[in-house]
Amino acid sequence: MGTNVSLTPELESFARACVKSGDFGNVSEVVRSGLRLLKEQEDRKRAFDAMVKATLEEAGELGMRTADDVLAQMDAVIEAAER
Repeated sequence: MGTNVSLTPELESFARACVKSGDFGNVSEVVRSGLRLLKEQEDRKRAFDAMVKATLEEAGELGMRTADDVLAQMDAVIEAAER
Protein backbone atom coordinates (compact mmCIF):
# COMPACT_ATOMS: atom_id res chain seq x y z
CA MET A 1 0.00 0.00 0.00
CA GLY A 2 1.51 3.32 -1.00
CA THR A 3 0.88 6.17 1.38
CA ASN A 4 2.70 9.46 1.48
CA VAL A 5 3.37 11.02 4.86
CA SER A 6 4.50 14.57 5.47
CA LEU A 7 6.78 14.98 8.46
CA THR A 8 7.88 18.13 10.21
CA PRO A 9 11.58 18.87 9.73
CA GLU A 10 12.21 17.80 13.34
CA LEU A 11 10.45 14.43 12.88
CA GLU A 12 12.13 13.81 9.53
CA SER A 13 15.52 14.52 11.09
CA PHE A 14 14.72 12.13 13.93
CA ALA A 15 13.55 9.41 11.53
CA ARG A 16 16.68 9.76 9.41
CA ALA A 17 18.84 9.61 12.56
CA CYS A 18 17.09 6.35 13.51
CA VAL A 19 17.98 4.93 10.09
CA LYS A 20 21.55 6.26 10.25
CA SER A 21 22.03 4.60 13.66
CA GLY A 22 21.23 1.26 12.07
CA ASP A 23 18.15 0.63 14.20
CA PHE A 24 15.91 0.81 11.13
CA GLY A 25 16.43 0.04 7.47
CA ASN A 26 14.53 3.05 6.16
CA VAL A 27 12.20 5.87 7.19
CA SER A 28 9.12 3.74 6.41
CA GLU A 29 10.21 1.26 9.09
CA VAL A 30 10.55 4.13 11.58
CA VAL A 31 7.03 5.36 10.76
CA ARG A 32 5.57 1.83 11.02
CA SER A 33 7.26 1.37 14.39
CA GLY A 34 5.81 4.66 15.61
CA LEU A 35 2.34 3.68 14.41
CA ARG A 36 2.61 0.31 16.18
CA LEU A 37 3.48 2.12 19.42
CA LEU A 38 0.55 4.50 18.93
CA LYS A 39 -1.78 1.55 18.34
CA GLU A 40 -0.52 -0.17 21.51
CA GLN A 41 -1.06 3.06 23.46
CA GLU A 42 -4.59 3.42 22.10
CA ASP A 43 -5.34 -0.25 22.90
CA ARG A 44 -4.11 0.27 26.50
CA LYS A 45 -6.22 3.43 26.80
CA ARG A 46 -9.34 1.61 25.57
CA ALA A 47 -8.68 -1.26 28.01
CA PHE A 48 -8.17 1.21 30.86
CA ASP A 49 -11.37 3.08 29.97
CA ALA A 50 -13.28 -0.21 29.88
CA MET A 51 -11.85 -1.18 33.28
CA VAL A 52 -12.86 2.18 34.76
CA LYS A 53 -16.37 1.83 33.31
CA ALA A 54 -16.71 -1.72 34.69
CA THR A 55 -15.41 -0.58 38.08
CA LEU A 56 -17.89 2.27 38.24
CA GLU A 57 -20.72 -0.06 37.25
CA GLU A 58 -19.66 -2.56 39.91
CA ALA A 59 -19.42 0.22 42.49
CA GLY A 60 -22.93 1.28 41.55
CA GLU A 61 -24.20 -2.26 42.05
CA LEU A 62 -22.17 -3.20 45.15
CA GLY A 63 -21.58 0.19 46.69
CA MET A 64 -18.40 2.11 47.21
CA ARG A 65 -15.67 1.01 49.60
CA THR A 66 -13.20 3.16 51.47
CA ALA A 67 -9.47 2.77 50.98
CA ASP A 68 -9.22 1.50 54.57
CA ASP A 69 -11.76 -1.25 53.81
CA VAL A 70 -9.83 -2.31 50.71
CA LEU A 71 -6.49 -2.29 52.54
CA ALA A 72 -7.92 -4.37 55.37
CA GLN A 73 -9.28 -6.88 52.85
CA MET A 74 -5.90 -7.00 51.09
CA ASP A 75 -4.12 -7.58 54.40
CA ALA A 76 -6.48 -10.47 55.14
CA VAL A 77 -5.82 -12.05 51.73
CA ILE A 78 -2.05 -11.71 52.20
CA GLU A 79 -2.19 -13.20 55.69
CA ALA A 80 -4.26 -16.13 54.44
CA ALA A 81 -1.80 -16.74 51.60
CA GLU A 82 1.15 -16.75 53.98
CA ARG A 83 -0.33 -19.54 56.08
